[in-house]
Amino acid sequence: MTNLKVGIYLPSFGYSQDGIDHADRLRRWCVRAEELGFDSIWVTDHMLRARNMYAYTWIEPLTTLAFAAAVTRTITLGTGVLLLPLRHPVLLAKTLASLQQMSNERFILGAGTGWYHPEMLAMGTLPKERGRRTDEVLDITRRLMAGEELTYEGRFYSLDHVRIEPSPTPLPVWVGGGSQVAGEQSVEKPELHPRVKERIVGSDGWFSRPSAQPQQVADDWRLVAAALEESGRNPDEMVIAHGQWLHLTEEDSPSAARKIQHRMAAEVLGDGRDEQHLERSYMFGTLDEVVAQVQARVDVGVEHLIIHPYTDDPEQLELWGRELLPKLKAMQVSRPVL
Repeated sequence: MTNLKVGIYLPSFGYSQDGIDHADRLRRWCVRAEELGFDSIWVTDHMLRARNMYAYTWIEPLTTLAFAAAVTRTITLGTGVLLLPLRHPVLLAKTLASLQQMSNERFILGAGTGWYHPEMLAMGTLPKERGRRTDEVLDITRRLMAGEELTYEGRFYSLDHVRIEPSPTPLPVWVGGGSQVAGEQSVEKPELHPRVKERIVGSDGWFSRPSAQPQQVADDWRLVAAALEESGRNPDEMVIAHGQWLHLTEEDSPSAARKIQHRMAAEVLGDGRDEQHLERSYMFGTLDEVVAQVQARVDVGVEHLIIHPYTDDPEQLELWGRELLPKLKAMQVSRPVL
């Protein structure tokens, strides 16, 4: 039995010019997250803004993590998740190997296929090819970072005696995907796709979807664990991670807390999802309600919870560290009996 690990997503939004020094705020989030005792720092990846889902996009994730690596010393750094179909595997391997060197090997690759078709098309990727392209990018990146001189003939990439330096270097991989809250406002099918399951089985960890309810995480995990056992792997060696949007308040009234939280959510998530859909997908309410919602996820095996803010206001991080973090890190994780 282990204690819950708790990370943060950086509020690395592509802010417009508003008179606030957002670069300094980002630096403060990195430094204070480590000082407060958070276990990890993560970044979101979107090349373009998905206007039906977000009011902002995010700045480039690997650049952001290089920034975070420079101002921290021990905290884990990761992508949650990096959209592999948008990247060339040789450049990606070189970038990740460089990041591992700069961070003293603190980086975890959270990897996924993505869902927003316009950014795939803008990067020369057909949406229908995203899964197969993801597999090739992941295969090539892993092999290059392992130090292999690679000759490769795939459907999308062809390499002739390519080797990158520095290598070999570690590349822990956590794969994202799975079921999520269903409804017309969901952007993908609310299911664990068989090919995504295969990709998870070949990785070191699993990122369940942020909008997955605890029971959906549990149901998906049974499928993943069974596939792991069939492949000869011990399911207990697989990390189960879960990201969640949150704006914490000091309100004792559930209705007052939600009024603030819904306003903050709208500023970042836009109006593409109504409040009912958001309530089913993410965490809202008083501190006690939020703690109970986290506990429900821990009870189904989540062992690394990563919180995503709606603002880069440093006071939000301080509130997390003061009121929420001690309660979460005291939670004990045990895998449910399959």
